[in-house]
Amino acid sequence: MGIILTERSKLLLKILCIFLLIAQSLASDEEINPLFTKRSAYEVLGDYNFPMGILPKGVLDYDFESSSGKFSAFFKGSCSFSLEGSYQLKYKSTIKGYISKGKISRLEGVSVKLFFVWVDIVEVLRRGDSLEFSVGIAGADFPVDNFEECPQCGCGLNCNNEQVRGIRTNPFIFSF
Repeated sequence: MGIILTERSKLLLKILCIFLLIAQSLASDEEINPLFTKRSAYEVLGDYNFPMGILPKGVLDYDFESSSGKFSAFFKGSCSFSLEGSYQLKYKSTIKGYISKGKISRLEGVSVKLFFVWVDIVEVLRRGDSLEFSVGIAGADFPVDNFEECPQCGCGLNCNNEQVRGIRTNPFIFSF
């Protein structure tokens, strides 16, 4: 009986080794290689044809599932700022959505003040040299080059009281 038990133990050990090899091959580079440097959230945006300036400075970390496009970005706290006095934006401490080439959908955690009301931005589309921001029933488009620079929480693009180029906008709000 001792020999059967030893053979059974060897078989279990082999199965365990195979399981560990498979599990390691399925793990991400970050988990396997301690020298792996995680790309920034801003770099991931670029992979999907979005400028880094659609996110404010200060992303602490992010989660991203490349198979589904699901993402979350994390800030130290909520973030708000104005862009040249024309738009007020708020980012919650965590923003979420789904990203694909030229499209961010089911966006949560980003809002814009329209007149006296805060409304959620739910989708962003890249169409050539323009970005279209949708709040559901309406939206507006802006030139992509408005988003070359990341705004900073509290002061937007005018943090040193310097003259900053104006945000160009299509003055027409369109609806879907």
